[in-house]
Amino acid sequence: MRKNNFCNTKQIITIMMILISMSFINTGFSQERFTLSVVPQFPRLVIHDDWQPLLDYLSEAVGVEFELSLQDTIPLFESDFLEAKPDFLFLNPYHTVMAKNAHDYIPLLSDGSRKLKGILVVPSSGDIETIEDLHNTTVAFPAPNAFGASLYMRALLANDIGIDITPTYVETHANAYRHTLIGEAAAGGGVYNTFRKESEEFQAALKVLFETPGVTPHPLAVHPRVSEDIRDAVVAALLELTQTEDGRAMLQSVQLREPVAVTYEEHYQILEDYSLEDFVVISE
Repeated sequence: MRKNNFCNTKQIITIMMILISMSFINTGFSQERFTLSVVPQFPRLVIHDDWQPLLDYLSEAVGVEFELSLQDTIPLFESDFLEAKPDFLFLNPYHTVMAKNAHDYIPLLSDGSRKLKGILVVPSSGDIETIEDLHNTTVAFPAPNAFGASLYMRALLANDIGIDITPTYVETHANAYRHTLIGEAAAGGGVYNTFRKESEEFQAALKVLFETPGVTPHPLAVHPRVSEDIRDAVVAALLELTQTEDGRAMLQSVQLREPVAVTYEEHYQILEDYSLEDFVVISE
């Protein structure tokens, strides 16, 4: 009788040990959560409205939770990825260089339908007619390291065109446009995507004075700690969206209208040759 009790107890303990060990087995992606941080070209509410539907879709398609991480300014966004906090990033081309050098973030997809061009806008009814007219004036920029709207633009003005300006940093593209319109700055830096988000009347009050050469636009990038299975699943889910009208609309909202695979070596490493580091400002 005692023997049977001993056997029963042993069996119970064995079953309990099996159940405990099973609780530590990775049963797939269901218990995982990943953050995605988006460069704040637009106000927080606009970014949320554009990106949250895509993250909801990815959560369902991939089988993990994707959480949107938002910062109010570009310097705060930079501090975040320079500390390797986000798992995924949507970031500008030179941020891609910074993220690669800091933590080996890997670009995955970018919009193959266009090139990124920075623009300088001035009042349509003003006296400024040529880029040389901006010599010794104040120009508004979103942030020092906003690529097309500021970083690349300031390098071109100084190194290629040879004019001196006084930069003022006003946090967002929209603020740069508005500082220009009300006369707080002679010109404002931005990109076509953000400028075209403004109303038709607002756009008509400004004109594009100058644009930079085009480069491969913002990629979706991933930290190397994220497994290849997750990376592949995210890429596959995004490419699947190109097959439906609603999916294409969702991609267009996040500046990935025609997603194509990109690599650092082929698409972004060339930016290391532009001597942009002289114009980079790292916030403390």
